[in-house]
Amino acid sequence: MSDSTLAQKIANFDPNALGDAAGGLFGLPFTPEEAQVVVVPVPWEVTVSYRAGTAQGPAAIREASLQVDLYDADLPDAWKLGLAMEEEDEAIAQISRELRPVAADYIGWLEDGQPAKGAAQHSAVPARITAEGDKLIQWLKDKTGALLDAGKAVAVLGGDHSTPLGYLHALAERHSEFGILQIDAHCDLRPAYEGFQYSHASIMYNALQLPQVKKLVQVGIRDMCQQEADLIEHSVGRVALFGQRFMSEEKFAKKSWKKVCGKIIAQLPQKVYISFDIDGLDPKLCPGTGTPVPGGLEYEEATYLLRMIVRSGRTIIGLDLNEVAPGDTDWNGIVGARLLYQLCNWMAVSQGRLTAKGKAD
Repeated sequence: MSDSTLAQKIANFDPNALGDAAGGLFGLPFTPEEAQVVVVPVPWEVTVSYRAGTAQGPAAIREASLQVDLYDADLPDAWKLGLAMEEEDEAIAQISRELRPVAADYIGWLEDGQPAKGAAQHSAVPARITAEGDKLIQWLKDKTGALLDAGKAVAVLGGDHSTPLGYLHALAERHSEFGILQIDAHCDLRPAYEGFQYSHASIMYNALQLPQVKKLVQVGIRDMCQQEADLIEHSVGRVALFGQRFMSEEKFAKKSWKKVCGKIIAQLPQKVYISFDIDGLDPKLCPGTGTPVPGGLEYEEATYLLRMIVRSGRTIIGLDLNEVAPGDTDWNGIVGARLLYQLCNWMAVSQGRLTAKGKAD
């Protein structure tokens, strides 16, 4: 589409009107081809180990996005940027639906002590799911790589937290080094959790296998196992943990959130990838998520940290938002949609695609 046609779309769009259900993400009029920021939905949740539902996250966020007001005092013209979400790949969703009960039965067998009666039935399950995980990684690597090469900024929308690994592979082919900021209740540093190489609980362990990932900065962690603690301790500083206990103690000592954010950001390299598991927020904001844990960040704490990262001069080269599950309330999608809007817009600011108002924090 020509620039003049795109300009006409912007001129004809009323950002004060009700969200147009016939439009795109947030009711915006842009196609992925026109947009500067493209969201890739990945409706996949094969290895979730507690509650399911995250595969419906992208659809819930898209529906809730129609109720989001587009004005932001820091980014008043953000909607003109061009933000769009691709259609879900039904083949990916279908494979997830087929494999989820297979994985659930296998996990149940493990929890029962691996009785001999079910050994023949379950022995091949991990290899089967790993093979499909390899396909998912390649599919997402190719898709996001093509978007990056077309000049787009890309956000991946899960699904469970295993989903963005292919995107990280694509970025690793295009950047010699970068860091990951992970906002999460869990470390996700377990190798092949429950026998699944690409478990949602193994995403950061797998990310660290990429030599281009020079630093992993974890924020909001409040559930971890000894194996993960040992990995962090022996990472020689490659993994920096800012757990809930640390953040609470800073708060109780009357340290400002601004100062805590400064400590977090000081650990990040110039190029940053953000991996946002919504269970990193207080569970009152995401009650439907698969593995909720007491504690967590407030919404404004998370978005303030995001703004400070960008205003520090760092570049957000990519991001994912995952583990949003609709549950039995629209609240999960409502929070997820607003968080996605902030993440995408501030990534665009960091890449010079959009200008923010206001002073640096």
